[in-house]
Amino acid sequence: MKAGTHMRGQVVFSFVLLSVAPALALQAQERPYFITYSQEMEEPGSLEIGVSPLFGTQRGGGSFLAGWTEFEYGVKGWWTTEIYLAGQSTRHDGAVFTGYRWENRFRPLAREHRINPVLYFEYESLNGADKTLLEVVGHDVEDDHATPNAEARQERKHEMETKLILSSNLDAWNISGNLIAEKNLSNGPWEFGYAIGVSRVLASAARPEACSFCPENFTVGVEVYGGLGTRHDLGFTDTSHYAAALLSWSLPSGVTLRLSPTLGLNDASHRFLVRLGVSYEMPGFGRRGSRPRQAGGGA
Repeated sequence: MKAGTHMRGQVVFSFVLLSVAPALALQAQERPYFITYSQEMEEPGSLEIGVSPLFGTQRGGGSFLAGWTEFEYGVKGWWTTEIYLAGQSTRHDGAVFTGYRWENRFRPLAREHRINPVLYFEYESLNGADKTLLEVVGHDVEDDHATPNAEARQERKHEMETKLILSSNLDAWNISGNLIAEKNLSNGPWEFGYAIGVSRVLASAARPEACSFCPENFTVGVEVYGGLGTRHDLGFTDTSHYAAALLSWSLPSGVTLRLSPTLGLNDASHRFLVRLGVSYEMPGFGRRGSRPRQAGGGA
């Protein structure tokens, strides 16, 4: 598939989700964060599909539109797996498919606790043109994204990423923190990063009737994330950091829409990013093909 076709496909798919959502009547369970992970897991047997475009400005290069399509499946109550397909288009520099990620999250404690840990493992097969900024680790800085696509796409990166996720729900509030460790499987030291998110549902008590603009349908929050250097030079020197506002809107149809304007906090960061998200969930997807055969049925 050509890179331009892939990016156009993501845009078309976003509009398809918006247009068919009211007829699906699906119950989405979408975290409000784009970078930070909470203890939330996908329901067993449910498939969630989402599209998330990202617009970014670039000093020393053209502004860009990156994006990813994600497929999240609940294998067990304690195990969620997810596939990401990513690409980007840079002004005056064309479009490119940048690779995929395979993510797995494991929740070791079934019951809710004051602090809920989740273990995260991901394999990434990306090229150097990737601009999704799904995490910031090591010395990732804005200049990394100024390399022309034709040159950057020649760099192949096979990486392993791990996260320790700690998350707490306090009434209508959620507080989550992630410690990130990433390593290139070919070379390079371990790189570290962090993400911290705080969010709140505007009303914790749901109304009996369905409505689009009820306070309980909206979640607001903030998240802060950035790099922490490598094992050789752990710290904040030559690292980038971001602060983002969050707004999540869950429609009665089950679709969730998200918006996150983001500011770079130092000279090594992109000055401004905007993230959008649209997703819906297909409950019982994994059980549809496993119905018991009726007596007397043919082979």
